[in-house]
Amino acid sequence: MSERYRIESLDLEANGVARSEGKVTFVRGALPGETVTARVVRRKPRFDVAEVETIERASVLRTTPPCPNFGVCGGCTMQHVETRAQVSIKQRALEDSLWHLGRVRAETMLPPIVGPAFGYRYRARLSVRHVPKKGGVLVGFHERGSSYVADMRECLVLPPAVSALLVPLRELVGGLSIRDRMPQVELAQGETVLALVFRILEPLTEADVALLRAFGTRHAVEIWLQPKGPETIELLSTPGGGDESVLHYALPEFGVVHPFRPTDFTQVNHMINATLVGRAVRLLDPQPHERVADLFCGLGNFTLPLATRAREVVGIEGSRALVERARANARANGLEARAAFDVANLFELTPERWQSLGAFDRVLVDPPREGALAVAQALAVSGVPRPRRIVYVSCNPATLARDASVLVNEGGWRIGAAGVVNMFPHTSHVESMAVFESD
Repeated sequence: MSERYRIESLDLEANGVARSEGKVTFVRGALPGETVTARVVRRKPRFDVAEVETIERASVLRTTPPCPNFGVCGGCTMQHVETRAQVSIKQRALEDSLWHLGRVRAETMLPPIVGPAFGYRYRARLSVRHVPKKGGVLVGFHERGSSYVADMRECLVLPPAVSALLVPLRELVGGLSIRDRMPQVELAQGETVLALVFRILEPLTEADVALLRAFGTRHAVEIWLQPKGPETIELLSTPGGGDESVLHYALPEFGVVHPFRPTDFTQVNHMINATLVGRAVRLLDPQPHERVADLFCGLGNFTLPLATRAREVVGIEGSRALVERARANARANGLEARAAFDVANLFELTPERWQSLGAFDRVLVDPPREGALAVAQALAVSGVPRPRRIVYVSCNPATLARDASVLVNEGGWRIGAAGVVNMFPHTSHVESMAVFESD
């Protein structure tokens, strides 16, 4: 059933929001200020979901999506929005979340961190399906709102050289004996090499191994196999025929190089990450005599750059395997004397455990989407000397707002500045950062 809607705003998933007789309708593909005709695809007691059919009056923010997959592929949701407007929408989403969810406001809004709008996605998990009705194997992202794999032959947000491998990958998997038992290919682009991780649910034949090795040599990529969980990956071949991976990314501003395994968490957008790390370090402003904590440190993405500026940096992370690799990265960069690491579940951090770590002059927090509520609560009540400054890097404005409320309203900090980081152009994902000052 089609209905006419006047779109008032966007939600955090980039759906148009319309209201009629007290009920909200989320209209996929609609923009603020537009009048559209849309078909209701789901009805709920409190809201409906609709799909745009015709646009009677278009927004000035609307543009023609350049990707032929847009609208079918679920990888991007905002290509129909002008690029600069996407950033403005995300900045507004951050401000709204801080106020409406956390009842806090930043004293200053930072200029957004932006970069190239296409070719930025250096990590991706591509689904694989053998679909004879569509001519064989499909390799790509899921269709929007579906478990089906989109029929993709290119992807504009992947680096061009990686996008060019989509069709060869379809042909490769189609020639394997286990083409029905290979559900995904994960890719990780480093500074000098691309790694492909093939998830395999059955053992490979010798012929399969030969095909994979030949593909790696022909396209100059590392080939990895993953028989079970991410920790089971093993290197099958490298472009040069060696037995060691050379996968890494660099942070030239700090003279740091991070080796990583292809299933390790690293930021999707290397260019934005380098800018983000630089800004975070400058905002935290560690001094040569100070002690700094890097919470949810992972491989040391922030720890090692901070260690080039501070007397000591303690990186804390819940994964023992990641901590071991962070220590190895510190040694490889000659920073082991200034970068220490500890294993701790920061989601269960208590004020007592925080106090046991000793006093820190400054703290950087970079949690996953769940946020850092226990950390905020521990900082709010801690009896040790308070850090002078906290820089909080967030991938979820809702949990940032929640934690900011604790730090400000219970801990007495103030938000000196906040701003967005456009880590994922053309998606509704809002990455951001906030600076908390202790008076």
